[in-house]
Amino acid sequence: MLDPAAPQLVVNSRFLHVSWLPADPDAVSALVPAGLRPQPDRRVFLGQCVVDDESQTSGLGAYDLTYLGASLEGVDAPGGATPGGWWTHYITSTERVLGYVRMRGFPAYPGRTTVDVHGDTLVTETEIDGVPVIRTRCRVGETGHVIGSGQSRYFTRRDGQLLSSIYPYLLEPVSPFEVESVEFLEPEHPTYALRPANPFTIVAGFYSPRVAFAYPGSATEHPGEAGLPDEQAGEALAAATA
Repeated sequence: MLDPAAPQLVVNSRFLHVSWLPADPDAVSALVPAGLRPQPDRRVFLGQCVVDDESQTSGLGAYDLTYLGASLEGVDAPGGATPGGWWTHYITSTERVLGYVRMRGFPAYPGRTTVDVHGDTLVTETEIDGVPVIRTRCRVGETGHVIGSGQSRYFTRRDGQLLSSIYPYLLEPVSPFEVESVEFLEPEHPTYALRPANPFTIVAGFYSPRVAFAYPGSATEHPGEAGLPDEQAGEALAAATA
């Protein structure tokens, strides 16, 4: 089992990240624990990523992931350009990664993610228990000479305490890039609470076939309230998706 305190590096992952305005802002708010505040527009973010080979990681092996969550107010990443995020779901394909992120407080579940590009069409899909629950379709171009870099801030909860961690990244985005659709395919699944509004309103996004990022080696306790106990969080999720 991997040491949850050990940092891990990933390079050359195929990565889609999209943020949108939700169909049900109240449901998004219900998923954010006490001690954190969602953005006023209740924007939601989605990441879908494939790491094809174990040589691309420092110890995680080949895996894929999907994360979902709510952007936060007042807890920006370093530099202030990107809001912090609260993960509501983290879906990954291997027991090694599942165990590692759960010990770090991620709300992690087993599942599979695919990221496929054919010509100028990108299609990503997330499955849980063999059932597709999220499908994204984009128009994509080629990578150029632009390299994006920065740091993201994400929150987790472990033993009733909110934790904040900073995740550095480097990416080579494609251009042009256009999100055509984000479909939540299972109305009975808890992820459906985060579906996009109609009309579809994208806040931000990118696709890159080469993204490097790191899971940090430490987390900082977030001051203030500890957030909802696990059982209350489950009740809030059920209420939000009823």
